[in-house]
Amino acid sequence: MVKRQTALKIRKVHRYLGLFLGIQFLMWTISGMYFSWTDIDEIHGDQFRRDPVDKISYTDLISPTKIKAKAISSLELREISGEPYYWVNHSQLVNAKTGALKAEISEQDALQVAERNMLPELKVKSIERIEEVGSHSEYRGRPLPAYAISYETPENIKAYVSVKDGTFQTLRHRDWRWFDFLWMTHTMDYQGRDDFNTIVLRAFSLLGLITVLSGFLLWYISSPSVIKIKRRSNTKKENKN
Repeated sequence: MVKRQTALKIRKVHRYLGLFLGIQFLMWTISGMYFSWTDIDEIHGDQFRRDPVDKISYTDLISPTKIKAKAISSLELREISGEPYYWVNHSQLVNAKTGALKAEISEQDALQVAERNMLPELKVKSIERIEEVGSHSEYRGRPLPAYAISYETPENIKAYVSVKDGTFQTLRHRDWRWFDFLWMTHTMDYQGRDDFNTIVLRAFSLLGLITVLSGFLLWYISSPSVIKIKRRSNTKKENKN
């Protein structure tokens, strides 16, 4: 039999651990339910994008050998405002018909790129150029500078286009932002959102395990059925002696 003082100590530890970890357990449960009930394609915003994106074919393009570059390690053909461009070595836009360099795209170029990727019924509300973002930004981890294009919708949709290479980067909307917030509370990475090896998460996971195990231990030492079985076992041993 476990002494009463020991049982009280275990119960006290279990109670305070549960109180301390309760909010995080609640957030883990709520976020887990939200993830399981949502369509990840809708979270990505696929319902607001053209599928597929129309592709344009070109003729009379200049040979890549005529591009003014020391050496070409990569080459992609892209369309910006109806004009073909080579994206050379992941660093330079070159007009694929004239060979002229394009340092960066304009606002009109960005609007055209967004128009080709977004549904036609969406109306643009505003466009702004962003040079830098914080670690909590919805555009974190993507090329800068970029154009952020806002749309007149209840979902508060924003599309992002890279200034340097003219690519459609991503779109963000209300449900994605809720998902991102809950993902942060789930991973407990309050900076970049995606690190599963934070000390905070490890500590709470360990404390959570201790809480569960202490609960099992409390059940074991206080269960009437277990106590009866122990008493019977002790009685049999005494009778044998």
